[in-house]
Amino acid sequence: MKLQHIPVEQLKVSKLNMRYERRKPDISDILPSIRERGVRQTLLVRKEGQHYGVVAGRRRLFALKQVAKETGKSLTAPCGVLGPGDDAEAIEDSLLENIARLPPGELQQYDAFARLVQAGKSVEDIAATFGVTDLKVRRVLALANLLPDIKRLYEEDEIDAGTLRALTLATPDQQESWLKLVADPNEHAPRGERLKAWLTGGARIFTKAALFDLAVYDGHILTDLFGDSAIFADPDLFWSCQNAAIAERIDAYKAAGWQAVEILERGAYFSSWEYVKRPKTKGGRIYVETRHDGAVTFHEGYIGQKEAQRLERTAKGEKGAAAPEKPEMSGPLGEYVTLHRHAAIRARLPGHPGVALRLAVAHLLIGSALWRIEADPQRTRKQATADSLAASEGERLMQEEAAHVCAMIGFENPERGLVRQNGDGWTTAKVFARLLEMKDSDVLRILALAMAESLEAGSPMVEALAQTIEPDLAALWTPDEAFFDLLRDKRVINAMVADIAGDAAAKACLTETGKAQKQIIRNRIDGKGCEASPDWRPRWMTDVPTAYLTANGCPPVAASEKARSAVSEEKKAVA
Repeated sequence: MKLQHIPVEQLKVSKLNMRYERRKPDISDILPSIRERGVRQTLLVRKEGQHYGVVAGRRRLFALKQVAKETGKSLTAPCGVLGPGDDAEAIEDSLLENIARLPPGELQQYDAFARLVQAGKSVEDIAATFGVTDLKVRRVLALANLLPDIKRLYEEDEIDAGTLRALTLATPDQQESWLKLVADPNEHAPRGERLKAWLTGGARIFTKAALFDLAVYDGHILTDLFGDSAIFADPDLFWSCQNAAIAERIDAYKAAGWQAVEILERGAYFSSWEYVKRPKTKGGRIYVETRHDGAVTFHEGYIGQKEAQRLERTAKGEKGAAAPEKPEMSGPLGEYVTLHRHAAIRARLPGHPGVALRLAVAHLLIGSALWRIEADPQRTRKQATADSLAASEGERLMQEEAAHVCAMIGFENPERGLVRQNGDGWTTAKVFARLLEMKDSDVLRILALAMAESLEAGSPMVEALAQTIEPDLAALWTPDEAFFDLLRDKRVINAMVADIAGDAAAKACLTETGKAQKQIIRNRIDGKGCEASPDWRPRWMTDVPTAYLTANGCPPVAASEKARSAVSEEKKAVA
């Protein structure tokens, strides 16, 4: 470094000076001494174009200029001239010289550290130079990246340090959105801890809650340098990864011999006093408790109080002590699916008159609960099911066929259907006479419709018919609101998610509510955010229905198995 006296008019404050700003500094404390004795401490400068930039000694420069103005004399200042091009060294000199004297403003220090980084200094280098921790430097640099308007609010005491630090978690877009709230007199911009919650969408999930390796998480992680913690920026993506990890833990529990694992609704507490401790060898279960903050607790070896009492009665040999197995379908849901299968399958019967004839003969010989003849009443406990059935494609085709056949026979009011059973022999004779005049094909068409109307809903014969004529139910029924409303069992809903979206998606939403998982199925059907799957149908509504859990509690599967068993046994007998 070269020492020389430089005229004051050739000096200006360098932009590398950490105190570079437009406002004049307070020099009242040093001005009297400089008036009397001049400047004794060397200014640090560097050549900048036609002038010299003062890197350290800004207040002394302003004091000298004030004295020159008062005396009208041209003054010089003792200067140490730095070598050209060493920006990092110049900034360090400015910081060290100022830190040793007046403590700089926070944002001035932040900006100076940032310029050091731009000049090639590492975080570790800066920390070692000024005797601070690496964390301190990272905090400084985080604040340096805030938008200028946010820094201005802090310098003007419009926001406090807590709010300033919280904003280091914000993306530039979030910073812009927050500034708009500040500028709007009708809005209230969150501050402090409330600001952190606002930035994370209200869900602050810390990385320590993750059951998975953080490398699996593809989203952004907010590092709270001032809280010494890290937060997931995308709660939905976190839960997708967390649910997959929970599913893996559940698989491990089952592999270890645990018979049942139940997942509580997210946010629901596991009230241990409502349960009894039981080892897995005596029916103990795993209960998975998930909190909104991402925490997951696995409670091992518990059963409910009532179940424990039933097990005790069973051990004593008391009758009725065993708990009934929970059916796959609720009564209303089984009814809904049964009736829709019935409607769709019988709608195909008119297209197979030869089969219908043989079916009619079987009814004549064996009979059924309906064979008098009368139409199936299609009774239901749910008005929504009745409305859904009435609007179905299967019912529309039946009504269309009924109108045509009734016209052939001369029946008025085709909405009453073909099977009427009024007991009027004269009318029966009249219909018989008309049938005598018809071709076989027309008679068979009438017979087929009469058989379709009198087919008993829910019976094995409906399923035997399905296995014979392949009705293509998918073309006659689509999942509607009534179906989703009656669909309640989360085990089955999650299995449906796996069918339509894959096992990974099912695991990812494992702890979601039934409502949320049903929405995933709807979105997949409609193609919202993915390729549409309009032809997806639940296993119960395929030509040959299958169960998601067991046939127990699944009426169409039970009926289908009976029909298949009967056909198989008959084929063996014939063979």
